Amino acid sequence: MKKINVEDSVGTILAHDITRIIPGKFKGVGFKKGHVVRKEDIPELLKIGKRSLYILNLSEDELHEDDAALRIARAVSGSHLEFTEPREGKTNIISKVDGLFKVDIPNLIKINKLGSIILATLKNNFPCKKCQTVASTRIIPLVIQAKIIEKLEKLTYQTESILQVKQFKKMKIGAVITGSEIYNGLITDDFDKTIGRKIKDSGCEVVKKLTVTDDIESISNAVLELKGFGCELIVTTGGLSVDPDDVTLQGVARAGADISFYGSPVLPGSMFMYALLDDIQVLGLPACVFHSKQTIFDLLLPRILAGERLVKEDIVQMGHGGLCMDCEICHFPVCSFGR
Repeated sequence: MKKINVEDSVGTILAHDITRIIPGKFKGVGFKKGHVVRKEDIPELLKIGKRSLYILNLSEDELHEDDAALRIARAVSGSHLEFTEPREGKTNIISKVDGLFKVDIPNLIKINKLGSIILATLKNNFPCKKCQTVASTRIIPLVIQAKIIEKLEKLTYQTESILQVKQFKKMKIGAVITGSEIYNGLITDDFDKTIGRKIKDSGCEVVKKLTVTDDIESISNAVLELKGFGCELIVTTGGLSVDPDDVTLQGVARAGADISFYGSPVLPGSMFMYALLDDIQVLGLPACVFHSKQTIFDLLLPRILAGERLVKEDIVQMGHGGLCMDCEICHFPVCSFGR
């Protein structure tokens, strides 16, 4: 690269985007890569702090920041991801669908250790929307040795994908509402305006809802009825505390389900149950789902809709970030809960 004074740069072709910042008003491209500097540009370049410009003479083993950003984005992007043209040397990686964003964290760390490369992402298991930016990448210098990018590309060839989005599936969901007080009409059933609303917002449908008393056989029969109805996911509410009358756990087990775990290091949601009835996942939801804004249900539903089968290790790891701060204004999932 050859450096020249801005005052002597008329006719020079800019080698990169030049950022303009107006505090509190604007941050973006002031002059685009490829712009031919004119005499009237000189005062504006000086105002944004440019005293010198560079003329590039790249060798065959060097890459410009824009070319490098594109190669990085192409190498790390897996299913349901696309990327933008570079702007100010940075390329954004965007989800093409509603889904669960997945990050290969160990290999992400390796990439950021290569030197002169950054790859910044949202957290693993973040539920993202179509067209949402989930990662951004760039190199730090204007020019990078091609062998560094080749090293990154070789790393990505050895793994399935560094970044990917698992598209959400629209599932047929069945619900078992337990509780003698609800069954006998002593209190109202709030399922539809709480859990039912969240299921609907996720793009799924509660195809059948059964209300039963606190009885092992009744709960078992209801679970089996939903299985026979073709439900792909079954949720139960109530009956999971230490109270002797709470027998949902036993009812699900009586139906033939394998109880994978009961109890989770997540608050709200510690009395959570997860079971498998053949290929059907059964979620036992504790009472907190009716009065807390966000619970373990909000953390696990996206993973299930993305086609994941949970194991105990998944739940154990959720203790880190598993405490909801119960903010007055909830910004979930843009917060630390479950992250």
